[in-house]
Amino acid sequence: MAKTQSDPTTSRLTFGRRLREERNRAGMTLEDLADRSGITWSYIAQVEVGRRNISVDNMHRLAEGVGVALRELL
Repeated sequence: MAKTQSDPTTSRLTFGRRLREERNRAGMTLEDLADRSGITWSYIAQVEVGRRNISVDNMHRLAEGVGVALRELL
């Protein structure tokens, strides 16, 4: 079966999984990370499950929000 554009890629799934791990490790809710990053909690939730094709700028904002270097999420 062919992959569609909306199917999450391995890269998106890996980034989302690592973001959730770091957010949970920091004891943060989606709302906490939204406040720290300036990105809505619903967008972050979609990133965490690989539904969003996130920009590098937003990746950086989220990494800073959970207190890690961007490379730690990649």
